[in-house]
Amino acid sequence: MAVELNHTVIHARDKRASAEFLAEVLGLEVGAPFGPFLPVDTGNGVTLDYYEAADGDFTPGHYAFLVPDEEFDAMIGRLDRMRVTHYADPQHTEPDRINRLFGGRGAYFDDPSGHNMEIITRPYSR
Repeated sequence: MAVELNHTVIHARDKRASAEFLAEVLGLEVGAPFGPFLPVDTGNGVTLDYYEAADGDFTPGHYAFLVPDEEFDAMIGRLDRMRVTHYADPQHTEPDRINRLFGGRGAYFDDPSGHNMEIITRPYSR
């Protein structure tokens, strides 16, 4: 049996703002609340469950999304329309550029809670 990731909790300062932000960028929808969580279904069986940190104190994480190459430009366009800077690198030193690692395209951007989000069109070689 293969092991698959089913869901993960993403802490946020404002769970609705963060969930709606990511759903907008990726072209997804925010689901109905599930207890204290606000889910975003990625379409591959994984749900991102946004949870509002009561004190706003959490360590921002990094989340990478493998996206279809034909959707990448639309996602960059959405970031531009939302006036969110994207970067070619995880340190955010190359603004308004993309990378071309492993024969694909990729970009990094911050969500409203400070998480370092990444979109890539090819998985990293391992």
